[in-house]
Amino acid sequence: MALKSSLRAILYQTEKQIQRARFASQPADLPILLGISFPKSGTHLLDQILLGFANVAPYAKRVHSFYAEYEGESGKKRDPQQALNWLDSLHPRDVASAHLFARPETITRVCSPKFAPYFIFRDPRDVVVSHVFYVTDMEARHVHHEYYQSLPDFNARLNVSILGRPDANIEFSNIADRFAPYLGWLDQKEVLTIHFEDLIHDRAATLTRIMDHLLSRAPLPTSRQLILDSLETSINPKKSPTFRSGKTGEWKKYFTDEHKELFKKVGGDLLIKLGYEKNSEW
Repeated sequence: MALKSSLRAILYQTEKQIQRARFASQPADLPILLGISFPKSGTHLLDQILLGFANVAPYAKRVHSFYAEYEGESGKKRDPQQALNWLDSLHPRDVASAHLFARPETITRVCSPKFAPYFIFRDPRDVVVSHVFYVTDMEARHVHHEYYQSLPDFNARLNVSILGRPDANIEFSNIADRFAPYLGWLDQKEVLTIHFEDLIHDRAATLTRIMDHLLSRAPLPTSRQLILDSLETSINPKKSPTFRSGKTGEWKKYFTDEHKELFKKVGGDLLIKLGYEKNSEW
């Protein structure tokens, strides 16, 4: 495992050097492209888009690394210092991806000239539906996989994805409490916030915002149209689990009246805060 990790690091640095030679006339101190995401909200899609900058600038052609606040297989929450150490390990022209809480120390690191940060999120109702499919059918090593498979049906699993498992030894809160540590990113002017749905229904305008967010920090000597084309062509739906259906608002197919009431009870205010609903009449 250590050897494989070492070889990956060598390959990554070699590719970065090739990219640097390819775009030798461009600045070498370009900011780190950091894609922050709430789980099941388009992480891979945002990664693909940010890697599109590698076609027009000396950015890495693959994601440097991925950081999550919880260990995938054990469900154990990582120490906050680990997030800071991870951020400090990144270098100019890296592209990195993370499920990253908006703690004060983390915000200070991210909202600096060293980074061009993005935060993508999705209708939490679609998140909980996606979570059921992911944990039950797609990730057998997930800490909740065995428990979800033990439940009698999809409706029971969806209840858990909405309400969490408050009595379990592994931390898994309700959907609003799971989102709460990310809310701080919405208030940072240095962070571009992206609704996943806008990448489906208004992609051209959203890709333009993503491009302009970087250009405001690091002007690139490339035509805007070429940059936009590079971002667009980098999207590969087959490699993005969020594109399981390629649609938005899929929750309407799966939510019963009971699910709606449960969600309103724990996450109704979250939907309003994120702009998905104006009130509880949905």
